[in-house]
Amino acid sequence: MGFQTPQYRIGTLLEAIGKGDIQLPDFQREYRWEDERIRQLLVTILRGHPMGVVMLLQTGNDQVRFKPKPLTGAEGVTRAPKWLLLDGQQRLTSMFQALTGSGVVHTADDRGKKLTRRYFLNVELAIGDSGDQEDAVLSLPVDGIVRENFGRDVVLDVSTHDRQIAAGLMPVTVLFDRSATGWLFDYFGWGSEAEQQHRREVSKTFNDRVLQQVGAYEIPAIELDDATSRDAVATVFEKVNTGGLPLDTFELLTATFAGDPDYLDKYGEAFRLGEDWKQTQLVLAKHPALANVSRIFFLQAVSLLASRERRLADIAVGKAKPAPLSAKRDDILRLELSEYLTWAPRVRDALPWVAHFYTSQHIHSAGFVPYHTQAVPLVAIRVLLGEQADSYAIKERIAQWYWCGVLGELYGSTTESRFARDVDQVPGWARAAVTGEPAPTPETVQAAVFVESRLLSLRTRLSAAYKGIYALMMRRNVRDWQYDQPIDHANYFEQQIDIHHIFPRAWCDKVGIDPDQRESIVNKTPLAKKTNIMLSGDSPAEYLPRLAARTALEPDQIDELLRAHLIDPAALRAADFRAFFEARRATLLAMIEDAMGKTALRDLSPVDGAPAPIEAPEMFERVPDDPADEEEAP
Repeated sequence: MGFQTPQYRIGTLLEAIGKGDIQLPDFQREYRWEDERIRQLLVTILRGHPMGVVMLLQTGNDQVRFKPKPLTGAEGVTRAPKWLLLDGQQRLTSMFQALTGSGVVHTADDRGKKLTRRYFLNVELAIGDSGDQEDAVLSLPVDGIVRENFGRDVVLDVSTHDRQIAAGLMPVTVLFDRSATGWLFDYFGWGSEAEQQHRREVSKTFNDRVLQQVGAYEIPAIELDDATSRDAVATVFEKVNTGGLPLDTFELLTATFAGDPDYLDKYGEAFRLGEDWKQTQLVLAKHPALANVSRIFFLQAVSLLASRERRLADIAVGKAKPAPLSAKRDDILRLELSEYLTWAPRVRDALPWVAHFYTSQHIHSAGFVPYHTQAVPLVAIRVLLGEQADSYAIKERIAQWYWCGVLGELYGSTTESRFARDVDQVPGWARAAVTGEPAPTPETVQAAVFVESRLLSLRTRLSAAYKGIYALMMRRNVRDWQYDQPIDHANYFEQQIDIHHIFPRAWCDKVGIDPDQRESIVNKTPLAKKTNIMLSGDSPAEYLPRLAARTALEPDQIDELLRAHLIDPAALRAADFRAFFEARRATLLAMIEDAMGKTALRDLSPVDGAPAPIEAPEMFERVPDDPADEEEAP
């Protein structure tokens, strides 16, 4: 790899962009600089201050053959480029649009609202000090008319050449279209004799200080020659991008894959990772629970499977240090396109299974997925097991592993190492449920511990374990109290099921129940929106008779509904919060133990036969309560 570090005048770069000699690799993100950033760039040029380098890659490289596309604003060029712009897209595109042609720039304000602007230079302020020059560059509506009072009052109109001359506002395009001398001639010929004399002096100073300086302004460049390797180009994308919009892992891998020579030779065009991701998005769109599966998660799953295959190959040939399973960033960036093409379709095909697995565990929406990151090993495990994953015994073990990860709260941070261990360990352990072959228990299952007192601090849906317990309650085939219908996938959305208080918030506040206990998952259960409204803020001793009257259910039928929700009917009917809380805490703990397949750590044991304490331990961080339930009078 060789490189040069020339400096180019702005006019030279603008001409090269307009002719198509400088273009972009077609995978580069779209132009998206805001209005004020563009204005500040023009102020930088006016002041003669330096800006960052641009990086160019010479075309004609056998290893790196990206499909080119013109910069935004230069569309229509048909010639092959001499250089591909690797870094500096936002700056050069801004300059090309603002300083050439019509000078119309399609941009946005700092809130993202789309704008169409033209930029003007106040010639008198442009020759002033640094503060004057800051105000010399104006961003104006595309028609050159500034309005106030909801468009009724015009406060500035430079929509014509004559009005621009009168106002002393030069379109910045004039600086580079060789018409500046003519514009200045018109400028100092306007007005009274005294005004013309003043303008002559301004014009002379403007020519010396601004026109000459702007025309000579140079931008440093790094030019990579046509011997630059594909890996070197990928490194460039990772290390540069000085314009403030660093590329993420997906975009860096896009650059690597787009330069794959074997694919280009075989298909006659570069591989476009973004287009392939659109196929995955179509799959994700069909399954709302997968809404937060990101393109990085997808690449992590592919990396796990590809690196596992590498590891098995190394073991087969007796390598002393086989390649590790990995989903870390650096290892994703080392993926070969051939590996991606092998595993990505299998990951994509396995995604609907993940959605159905969520549904089978009564996780019905993306908002209640405990850990979105856990989808990464889950989809990889499904790929490795294939249709075996639907075998009852195997699926039960997958579910046990899943709930150990959720209730043990093991997927909250530093997840890449756990991804690798789970993909390595869970498939064999799950198959052993059918084959009977010995297989070690996965580390996630071994390490998972649920502490009894954690029930007292789970108060909001910010917690993965809180969401998990909510799903486990519905997994018991519970029914809504008012509608007496199972809470399945269809009814979940139709009845607007959510997690609601059993002892309502208003009643708890009225009788002085500790807020930690009031908001604990122990005092929550899945109910329809209208059922929760029917309960209002009343004591259970009041709303249960109302429920019976509305549903015509017998007391023993209502008691059966309550027991399915792991609620002691006698304690609820008596509005005995403490008895209810203690009984439900024990039944929820048993439900958790069943899901995890292991005993919880009990740290709230009764003393001398007294009820167990229900104060939340200080070791758990306090978090805001969930939003108040909808409560209204019946």
